[in-house]
Amino acid sequence: MAKVSNEEICNGIGVLEIDSPPVNALGAQVRCALDEGLRRMMASADVKAILIICAGRTFFAGADISEFGKAIVGPDLGEIFTLIEMSDKPVVAAIHGSALGGGLELALACHYRIAVPSAKLGLPEVKLGLLPGAGGTQRLPRIVGVETALDLIVSGRAISAHEARTLGVVDMLATEGGLRDDAIAYARSVLDQPLVRVRDRQDRLESAHGKPEIFADFRKKNARSFRGFKAPENIVKAIEAVVNLPFDEGLKREWALFKELEASIESLAQRYYFFAERETTKIPDVPKDIPTIPIATVGVIGAGTMGGGIAMNFLNIGLPVVLVEMSEAALDRGLGVIRRNYENATRKGRMTAADVEQRMGLIRPALDFAALADVDLVIEAVFEEMEVKKDIFRKLDRATKPGAILASNTSFLDLDEIAAATSRPEWVVGLHFFSPANVMQLLEVVRGRHTSKSVIATAMKLAKTIGKVPVLSKVCNGFIANRIMAQRQIQADALVLEGPSPQEIDQAVFDYGFAMGPFQMIDLVGLDVIGRGATTRSVAGDLVAMGRLGQKQAGGYYDYDEHRHATPSPVAAEVIASFAVDKGVVPSGKQAAADILARLLFPVVNEGAKLLEEGIALRASDIDVAAILGYNWPVYTGGPMFWADTIGLQTIVDSLRALETRYGAAFTPSKLLVELAKSGGSFTRG
Repeated sequence: MAKVSNEEICNGIGVLEIDSPPVNALGAQVRCALDEGLRRMMASADVKAILIICAGRTFFAGADISEFGKAIVGPDLGEIFTLIEMSDKPVVAAIHGSALGGGLELALACHYRIAVPSAKLGLPEVKLGLLPGAGGTQRLPRIVGVETALDLIVSGRAISAHEARTLGVVDMLATEGGLRDDAIAYARSVLDQPLVRVRDRQDRLESAHGKPEIFADFRKKNARSFRGFKAPENIVKAIEAVVNLPFDEGLKREWALFKELEASIESLAQRYYFFAERETTKIPDVPKDIPTIPIATVGVIGAGTMGGGIAMNFLNIGLPVVLVEMSEAALDRGLGVIRRNYENATRKGRMTAADVEQRMGLIRPALDFAALADVDLVIEAVFEEMEVKKDIFRKLDRATKPGAILASNTSFLDLDEIAAATSRPEWVVGLHFFSPANVMQLLEVVRGRHTSKSVIATAMKLAKTIGKVPVLSKVCNGFIANRIMAQRQIQADALVLEGPSPQEIDQAVFDYGFAMGPFQMIDLVGLDVIGRGATTRSVAGDLVAMGRLGQKQAGGYYDYDEHRHATPSPVAAEVIASFAVDKGVVPSGKQAAADILARLLFPVVNEGAKLLEEGIALRASDIDVAAILGYNWPVYTGGPMFWADTIGLQTIVDSLRALETRYGAAFTPSKLLVELAKSGGSFTRG
């Protein structure tokens, strides 16, 4: 077992340093080192106070997530924290980097905390469907008060060392680069002070005693954001225990609530997603040592909503952008939108006026492809039409330097056909941003038949640099997210003709966990946008012909008042009924929500299985990441493939076969899905 701790006594201060790369996670080996080191120092007559500090780039960044759900090896965090807390010698936590989760809980168990100004502190367990299970919900409220603790723990947000100092979480700020010396000096300065244990503090709790409305109001205020998640409610219950129970009883209540979450599907799904998101950059034939291409200047073709949003990603990290449009008016309009977006951020306090000017100053507007001669990467973001895109890439082939990456933001089209319009298909890649491009986290990196490994490695690295989560896809119609989710819309459009209303379909999807149903989404985006380029008659097309474009004009599948509040639309119902008669669809009457979900979502799972069969997606978890980040699939279900494993693949196969018998080959289960169901296998469970 490698040594992870170093011990030293400096003028009566015992320094216990943990060095367990990469993030000093509080796994079994680290816990044992802490336990043994603390006991030696507590027993030493030469040690008057103890300093806990970490080597490397961070303080304890949290517990070892891989241990969740397994038997504890060695001392648990609770035992170590009790040892620290009950010490008759002051114990000081010296924080740099991040003190997150179990790391902050350890610091809270210490008698004093000192941090460098750049440090971040937080309890982010809620993002894994959990709560802080080692006293975080019981100690933090005793320092910051109940209402602030509710906000911090339920949101899981990290706070700066300066904010932590203001709140009392940190007792002193050290100088950057001088943490060890400052912490030793601080430990020496508190030797004559009476020890105050966080567990014994009551002053910040007094205002919450006898006021259950604090918790009731918090639940009411956050009901919408809590929907579908278990962890926020359990966190509220744990903090209620701070007010209503003695400390040790509160710890027991916290642990029971933690174990309840740990065993839940919701937490399993969120923990699965945590690792899934980090797996997306692992490409078997593109090892980490593949050289990447330096990107110092970016070109963007198209200054519309998508192009402007794409440009902002690079402006935000300080990269100059050459923004190309076909007319001065379009260019001015695009620049105006970018400026307004930044000015909106200024009004919300997210950036300064100087930041706006700095970013706008990085844009070089242009009306000619010649301006792209020296860019390292150019991204095309124009109308989704093959001939238009091929023409652009022919021009880019001539206008850009050798070694420039040529990227298309196409969301559906054949990247290989686009690349064939150039003399260098190995330099062509798909960079499919989701709208709004400056906000949405997903970036599908589309690998063409000839795209070089260096280009792929560069695209994946660049995605992380601009704050995106990259998911690799090979070429197919719609790639990953759009291809699978198109199945939901196809079935919604068919099902609404059979009897269930748009409201019933949307409600079933909403109750499952989506922010809105398919027809609500169409009305929000615009029926004319969703149906653009359609060549066959549809309900949406008939509504558009009547001037019903959705929320923005005269209603769509719903009617809207002046505040855009939706009500069922008799006009839309009549259009749907008429269309069904014309198509010869026999109404089937009302359907249960479970049957509606099976009809809409099982085909999504089946399409995901086809992506794996065809080698379009590398792994099932990539499909889940794409669905969650691209279409807001509820994260507490884990995404379509994890969800499928949860409910049982044989259940899905049986349902699809029943639908196939009734509706035809569109519901034929994929070969992979059938094989996994038969063998008892899964997409995501090992």
